[in-house]
Amino acid sequence: MDTIRIGIVGSGYMGRTYAEALARHTSGARAVAVAVGRRAPELAADYDLAVESSVEALVARPDIDAVILATPEQMRLAQVQAAAAAGKHVLSEKPFAPSVAQADAMIAACREAGVSLMVCQTLRYRGTMARAKQLVDSGAIGRVLQIRTFAMHSREDFLSAASAKPWIGAEDGGGHFYDQAVHNFDYMRWLTGSEASEVFAYIDTQSDLAFPAMSIMAQVRYASGAIAQLNICFELPDAAFPEHGTRFMVVGDQGLLEMDQYSNVRLGKQRRWEVIWEQPPFDFLNDPNSPIRMQAHAAMLQEFIASLREGRPPAVRGEDGRAAVELCEACVRSARSGLPVRLPLDVAPIEQPLAGLPQAGI
Repeated sequence: MDTIRIGIVGSGYMGRTYAEALARHTSGARAVAVAVGRRAPELAADYDLAVESSVEALVARPDIDAVILATPEQMRLAQVQAAAAAGKHVLSEKPFAPSVAQADAMIAACREAGVSLMVCQTLRYRGTMARAKQLVDSGAIGRVLQIRTFAMHSREDFLSAASAKPWIGAEDGGGHFYDQAVHNFDYMRWLTGSEASEVFAYIDTQSDLAFPAMSIMAQVRYASGAIAQLNICFELPDAAFPEHGTRFMVVGDQGLLEMDQYSNVRLGKQRRWEVIWEQPPFDFLNDPNSPIRMQAHAAMLQEFIASLREGRPPAVRGEDGRAAVELCEACVRSARSGLPVRLPLDVAPIEQPLAGLPQAGI
């Protein structure tokens, strides 16, 4: 396959990110058209794209080989099925799906149609996080035993994001919980090289925010023997911890790692700490097209392009996206029951992930 011709579904912040990456930061592909969203005409004008009225119209175009789905997870099943039926390869934003059942349906649709399916997991391609994985793979800290990861955000930051994404509180989607947690869960699975075997979680809203799942604390055991703790909060008061909102601490049997996707990665051995690599600063709100911000998105998109041109599976497949969704769903099941949940899940699907969870503000 020569130049990959791509259609973009979704015209918001991430739709624009992919248009920019294709225009200026990748090779071997070009954007052709965009569909869905009130900002589609503006995006098309800025990047010289055609505008289509629907996903179906977009995937019916003969000059499109693949689509990027930069849309809410609630919309994605029908979009993936339409793309697969039209013979188009798919790069899906995360969270891949609002439920394991829908993830399975999307994977099956692409498999039956013989098209490629990749899931966006930019954390793997961020400079600090990719280097931490390289350190683990090289044996720098030995066998991974424990991971602690946390993401802390203020109520004001959450409300600002929610105002731009009105679907974020809908019960048929995963909300900010899935949106953030799939990053952390995918990265921990990638770092340990192991599947999760058991989850115990608390999910609550502890403030007066009228949204479910504003605070999450989960314990995860992996088949490798590693254990992990995830803590996510979107309801901090008008204050912030000194470090960035998303951080990982990794304990190996021969050393330690500490990293933040937007600051640095540090290696700890023999009571000494060494900064391995530092992320140059950028402002992702006021300068979203910063080449520094675009690096991870472009690297991930370049992998998708390369996999299609070389006729091979992508580095992050539908099954990888599914695994992160399964951990989120296991957290919901545990929070509802008050009991640990074994994986893989073998019970009836959850179609409304946020329904029935405690909401102090309602």
